Amino acid sequence: MSPDGAAHATPNADEPWRGPSVREHDTLVPVLVAGIAMGRIMPGRVGAALLLLTAFVLVGGCTPPRQVRERSPGEVRAQIVRLMPAKTVDREGWATDIQAALAVLDIEPATRNLCATLAVAEQESTFSVDPAVPGLGRIAREEIDRRAAEHHIPQFVVRTALALSSSNGASYAERIAAVRTERELSLVYEDMISRVPLGQRLFADSNPVHTGGPMQVSVAFAEQHASERSYPYPIDGSIRHEVFSRRGGLYFGIAHLLGYPVSYDRMLYRFADFNAGFYASRNAAFQNAVSIASGVPLALDGDLVDHESDRPGSTELAVRTLGRQLGASDTRIHRALELGESIELEKTPLYADVFALAERSRRGPLPRAMVPHIALQSPKITRKLTTEWFAERVDQRYRSCLAKGQ
Repeated sequence: MSPDGAAHATPNADEPWRGPSVREHDTLVPVLVAGIAMGRIMPGRVGAALLLLTAFVLVGGCTPPRQVRERSPGEVRAQIVRLMPAKTVDREGWATDIQAALAVLDIEPATRNLCATLAVAEQESTFSVDPAVPGLGRIAREEIDRRAAEHHIPQFVVRTALALSSSNGASYAERIAAVRTERELSLVYEDMISRVPLGQRLFADSNPVHTGGPMQVSVAFAEQHASERSYPYPIDGSIRHEVFSRRGGLYFGIAHLLGYPVSYDRMLYRFADFNAGFYASRNAAFQNAVSIASGVPLALDGDLVDHESDRPGSTELAVRTLGRQLGASDTRIHRALELGESIELEKTPLYADVFALAERSRRGPLPRAMVPHIALQSPKITRKLTTEWFAERVDQRYRSCLAKGQ
């Protein structure tokens, strides 16, 4: 038994010698070196000691790194159950869907990734598959009235249309007044768009419910993801419907949170990206560098290109002022900034050169990630909230989960 209480295994004569352990190597090499240097090894044995030292260094340097055993799906699910709040309904079911999503998406089921997933789900839905939204019926009716006014549709026409019987026999007005969740409201909108001419005119065949499920993932993102990568479950009607299920909501939510490469040193920035868009934190830091280098004030919102216009946005115009110093044409600048939703932006000369200019101006290093400054806007939001607020709230939950997992 060693002094620290760890038992040393007796070597088996049937097994080949595999050299000194990391612990033996780290202990004996300094002893030999000190003994030779201080003259404590007899002169006639110095040569032997040197040979032994050489052997330990060579063999120790060839010692393979310790292999981490891959955990079984059952072990991963068991850890997820332990990390979830005890009051959560059907923790085993949640654990099954999370573990399956990570496996299909080829994302490591490390504690950090489990806790990141759980933190977002808890923040967005408190582990409710179809979370209730206070006052959703009123919000929906106000949105219908707003769209009607934009299309110059009189209110009596709106009231007449909503008084029609829907597919389940109740009027659309009754169903809207009774909705509690986004899934329920989405189904009402689907019914209106397919059956009522006014619904088609107001919503242009586009359901105005844009997010849903336990991680409040974007329906548009889910549909895009499913078009590029096979969805692993049988589809219940549509991908939109799958987003509102636990398995689908978690699968697409995890893909949006963890399914892309980043060079961040904190999970906080993934949480901000989940709210603001892929690489928004990286892009906000780049905008900060552009602003410092150019002297042009910029909103650090993570948007490098104005996708809603053919004209260059404020960030692109600011970078253009640096074109001569960067040796970059307007075309080259635009092509680089179009990589704003990809890791590839960081590999461009433009990205490196902008930071080099800004750091020379600032005479010090600049961050490569910053939480974007974005005010959150939605009919569901009744108070002033920001991406920073969201990211920090989720990060607090994440850290609590990590502490629980230690």
